[in-house]
Amino acid sequence: MARPRTILRLLILIAAGALSACGGGSAVEPDGTASPGESATPATGTLHQDVITKVYDPDYSVPSGFFVDERAGTAGGYTAYHVKDSSISFELCTDDYYEALDWESSDNVDRVVNGVFVDAHENEKYFEFVRELQYSSDVGNVQGETTLGFARVFKCSSINRNGVDRNLRDGFGGTLNNQPLTAAAVRDFTEYLWQFEFFTASARKVLDTYTTETDHAIGHTLRIAFLYNQGADRCDRIEVVDWNFSADRATGDISRSFRFLYGLEAERVDSTARQCDT
Repeated sequence: MARPRTILRLLILIAAGALSACGGGSAVEPDGTASPGESATPATGTLHQDVITKVYDPDYSVPSGFFVDERAGTAGGYTAYHVKDSSISFELCTDDYYEALDWESSDNVDRVVNGVFVDAHENEKYFEFVRELQYSSDVGNVQGETTLGFARVFKCSSINRNGVDRNLRDGFGGTLNNQPLTAAAVRDFTEYLWQFEFFTASARKVLDTYTTETDHAIGHTLRIAFLYNQGADRCDRIEVVDWNFSADRATGDISRSFRFLYGLEAERVDSTARQCDT
């Protein structure tokens, strides 16, 4: 298997605290989703206000009972990410601890910020290697500080992401290999990976998380709201989408779909968040 490439993607795990509510950047353009004119019927009245309130609330990020990463209680700054293949498309997996350690060690050598090995852990999903990262004085505004870095390699017996295109919101999402497949496992997978996706951290809130089941598949959906600043003297735009994951009961294969639901415009005046007049 190809040697993992060496780009370190920093991630502050959102489960530990609130997300900023200030918007920025352009609107989401999910592949294959409906345009606003083709969107589902939007929520109205009280439901609209509930969405607006959550989007602007600095203390809200995910619903009650949402997945909390085991490192969420780590004091101070830290990073967590997965060692990836040479194309940075998918996360590597192995059930061999020493192979995982070799991949992570090679990855560490070429990272922008290297770390000194501290410890290693494992659970049902992954091997985890802990390093103390040391920043030089010319890296951003960090001067002479160290933080902990948690690098993970999935266990193939649990999660295999081989061949997943992480740049896409739709399509193949990997395979869950624990059998029999359960709704709890699909939910855990979906909520866990949400932490590591290419979403702007300051512009996303999970409004709801729910499971659907058929005889052949277990589905889990994250209803997500994105907030975008549209410039001076203009209201912000809020877009609500469903990110659906469906797992085949027999094979564990995951398929993903990203569906635009509706958009609205809102603003925060002093301490009041409200929908803009249209």
